[in-house]
Amino acid sequence: MNLAKRVQTLTPSTTLAITAKANELKAAGVDVIGLGAGEPDYNTPENILEAAYASMKEGKTKYTPSGGLPDLKRAIAAKLKRDQGLTYANSEIMVGIGAKHVLYTLFQVLLDEGDEVIIPIPYWVSYPEQVKLAEGVPVYITATADQQYKITAQQLHDAITEKTKALILNSPSNPTGMIYTKEELEQLAEVCREKDILIVSDEIYEKLIYGDAEHVSIATLSDDAKKRTLIINGVSKSHSMTGWRIGYAAGEADLIKAMTDLASHSTSNPVTTSQYAAIEAYNGSQDAVEEMRSAFEGRLEAIYPQLAAIPGFSLIRPQGAFYLLPDVQEAATRTGHASVDEFVEALLTKANVAVIPGSGFGADTTIRLSYATSLEKLEEAVARIRKFVEANWQG
Repeated sequence: MNLAKRVQTLTPSTTLAITAKANELKAAGVDVIGLGAGEPDYNTPENILEAAYASMKEGKTKYTPSGGLPDLKRAIAAKLKRDQGLTYANSEIMVGIGAKHVLYTLFQVLLDEGDEVIIPIPYWVSYPEQVKLAEGVPVYITATADQQYKITAQQLHDAITEKTKALILNSPSNPTGMIYTKEELEQLAEVCREKDILIVSDEIYEKLIYGDAEHVSIATLSDDAKKRTLIINGVSKSHSMTGWRIGYAAGEADLIKAMTDLASHSTSNPVTTSQYAAIEAYNGSQDAVEEMRSAFEGRLEAIYPQLAAIPGFSLIRPQGAFYLLPDVQEAATRTGHASVDEFVEALLTKANVAVIPGSGFGADTTIRLSYATSLEKLEEAVARIRKFVEANWQG
């Protein structure tokens, strides 16, 4: 069968590929420790489970409006007001089947063939693929480790052309864990105002912040910044609800309407039970959110120095999310591997540790490790990696 050209250029998800291979080894009886997870290792909080169950028992199992239940939109608006001081009407909020679906819908309604979207490197794996599926063109800006993996206003200015439609910002970032400061965001917002482009602000990790770092939404900086920003968020990471698939967009009503209209022809509506669960997630107790955040911070405190001590590893301490992104080029080379991808393969098959190669994020010399797993497993995984590197070190 001749497939459509739009899917022939897709790059398979590196994360899913590594996870699948690790699962094969586990099924064969191999003791593999997986550090590729992009989800909290906690169950969804009990109050949310109870709300979902109650909604089903009450017969709330039918279709809902395509853009989400009005009560859920109000809960999202209340959360945005509470956390960011931002005011949105229901007409300025669209609920989708996870933040990924919301982003996909955005690019489908925003881009025409040849339109450009600026994507900082390192990036989340699906940004470029979603842009390409909408016949857009990803334009990459490399943010180096010296820049703490954050682009500068000058870089942004230089990358914008007459075809540029949007900039994607992900703060806290997957895969780097870095957070843009208010001052850095102000500089980027000014360039976007000057060049009149949309800001897509992916804030899915906003509740996972460590130390004295602070999350600032770029939409809060000015009336202009709010008008040109589409906030993307959801309950997946903050409330350990990855499988429930509820994300949202908040922004200008005309853009939200277009996204909602498209969703009405693609998904009908977000899962009804999941929406009632999300209402409780935002309106109910937030104790579990802080409990998870504190646990992740504790794991980071413990594991960061151990990982940094591995020969040939160089890394920046993340400020949020639950990922570490060490540069391991020296370790890969000194252990006889032609590339970091090959090094990752060896870690899986010889050290029995599954990590994600940075090539999937546009950062070929790095690997991504998730610390969304128990401290015991984390420490054992790092010990295995160190043992493998030291045993194979050449020169």
